[in-house]
Amino acid sequence: MAGSRKAKAVDKSNNSLALSHAERVQPLTVVAPIVSSYNEKIRPVLDAVENLRRLNVAKEGIQLPTIVVVGDQSSGKSSVLESLAGISLPRGQGICTRVPLIMRLQNHSLPKPELLLEFNNKTIQTDEANVSDAINNATDELAGGGKGISNHPLTLIVKKDGVPDLTMVDLPGITRVPVHGQPENIYDQIKDIIMEYITPEESIILNVLSASVDFTTCESIRMSQSVDKRGLRTLAVVTKSDKNPEGLLEKVIADDVNIGLGYVCVRNRIGDESYEEARMEEHRLFESHPQLSKIDKSIVGVHVLAQKLVQVQAMIISKTLPDIVKKINEKLTFNLNELEKLPVNLTSVADAMTAFMHITGLSKESLKKVLIRGEFDEYPDDKEMHCTARLVELLDSFSKDLNNCEESDVTKNFLMEEIKVLEEAKWIGLPNFMPRAAFLTILQRKVNGIAKLPIDFVDNVWEYLGKVVTSILTHHSENYYQLQCSSRRAGQNLISKMKECSIKHVMVAVEMEQKTDYTCNTEFTVEYNSLISQQVPFVDAVLDAQKKPSQVMLEGVGMIDVSHLREYSDVLNQAFDLKVRMIAYWKIVKKRLIDTIALHLMLSISNFVNKDLEKEIVHDLLSPIGGGIERLLEESPSISGKRERLSRSVKVLKESKDTVGNIIDKIASYGEYVVFKE
Repeated sequence: MAGSRKAKAVDKSNNSLALSHAERVQPLTVVAPIVSSYNEKIRPVLDAVENLRRLNVAKEGIQLPTIVVVGDQSSGKSSVLESLAGISLPRGQGICTRVPLIMRLQNHSLPKPELLLEFNNKTIQTDEANVSDAINNATDELAGGGKGISNHPLTLIVKKDGVPDLTMVDLPGITRVPVHGQPENIYDQIKDIIMEYITPEESIILNVLSASVDFTTCESIRMSQSVDKRGLRTLAVVTKSDKNPEGLLEKVIADDVNIGLGYVCVRNRIGDESYEEARMEEHRLFESHPQLSKIDKSIVGVHVLAQKLVQVQAMIISKTLPDIVKKINEKLTFNLNELEKLPVNLTSVADAMTAFMHITGLSKESLKKVLIRGEFDEYPDDKEMHCTARLVELLDSFSKDLNNCEESDVTKNFLMEEIKVLEEAKWIGLPNFMPRAAFLTILQRKVNGIAKLPIDFVDNVWEYLGKVVTSILTHHSENYYQLQCSSRRAGQNLISKMKECSIKHVMVAVEMEQKTDYTCNTEFTVEYNSLISQQVPFVDAVLDAQKKPSQVMLEGVGMIDVSHLREYSDVLNQAFDLKVRMIAYWKIVKKRLIDTIALHLMLSISNFVNKDLEKEIVHDLLSPIGGGIERLLEESPSISGKRERLSRSVKVLKESKDTVGNIIDKIASYGEYVVFKE
């Protein structure tokens, strides 16, 4: 008794629109056909929702209220839908429903039923005798002629006297074992389709269960529970009640699987029975069967199922329609704003010239900021665009490479290079004269040794500048594809020219250092005097016969290994003089290279930004490859694609807004129409 009261309470709470008890227990010949008393007023709402479905508003992220029919294979889904629609659906072994079948039932007082199939943007008229074949043919077109499935929906519209106004989506039956001709992953394919339809909160799940199975082990129950744990939007219909009556009452009362919207037990049509005969047999079964007659009449029969589905449909629409309206308005406003943000289509050469001047002006200003003035307010978090800092880092790295290279190591094999060069530079003449050829020989060797470093440095600088320039030009011209192509091409071409010019400049600077030795920098004299003043004590220390030190400290240079120098006593003073001259002068050479290249680069960057870039872009744009200023009138593929998508979306959303606006006006005229009450 307690269980029975629970079942009634659950059913009552979820079915506020249920028929009166007197209506429920009348013979079917009295209450037939199974139309809802709400049909007249709910029809416009269903039509509106179906129009939204046709508009494919789900692509805009707006889910529609839907009754989704799921069940294990051979659970009796098709029989239930046949009973509701009063028409025959495809039957056979294996999966009969291979695509989502959207069934729109419409009550019409027509001389004979009208049946329409909609798929692949076409409509086919059929009739009750041929509807099954028509569905099979349409399914083959959508899913292929084999036994595979497809997620492309097929819509069946049934206009018939006596049917409830319902829209349902019938999905392929769940099967785990593929039969011959089915893909090995058929279960996963079916599961993916089912989960796509039942996951949205707007979906009502009609779970079709065979009375012969344990509800707790049904795959369809497991799937629905994964998205609706409390069962608040799940309704169960139990089929084959006549074949498995034992324990059915206990099963639906116990509700071990949390069917929040309740159960309905039905008897399917058998053999050649007409639908009217089947309903009469169903009525007699639940009235007279020793076990089934104990089930409360409010949860048995196809007519009760129809009423519950209409009520559930009304409930979900009432809950979701205001939110649908809100989402449509929000998405429409957002898309209109996005359209407004897109660049205006250029329609004349004057427009194109204006756009060109504006974009090149913006690009030039951005380049001045990041490359010349060291401002990075446009790119506060992108350190690669903090260009003056990055250029200083590159210059510091170049300076370190120069100072740490082998040519700048003054302690390694101290004086040996000088001694060898002096030996080769001997000439007949007065002693103790420094041969200039010896100095130039060593200088040329050193310059040759570091000649690649400044070339690599300017190459790295222009490589980096190329990325910065391309990024800025791309950003400012992103809305104008042809200008973007021209500006990027011009920028890259100019970068290549500037890099080539810089490399030539560096090579000239290196060649100047090779060919002659000159400086008016007083640092040379200061450094030379400081080092040459240590000549006598250094030479004496090296030649000290008693101490024979292996190392001697030379201030300004460091600790020097000297044991290898004792055998060159006759040339030691002259070699020391040559060495300290080179030490002092090499510092000048390195600083001069760094300063000269840095100044050249800054001048080149300034000319690049202020004079050369704009000319290069104009030249490229007006060249045969650029196609002229008129090419700017061609919109970029990304922008035109985005404009097309947004325009199409706005069109759909406006039509959707009109659709729901009209229906809300009608609903308002109904006053306290019960469908839209909580």
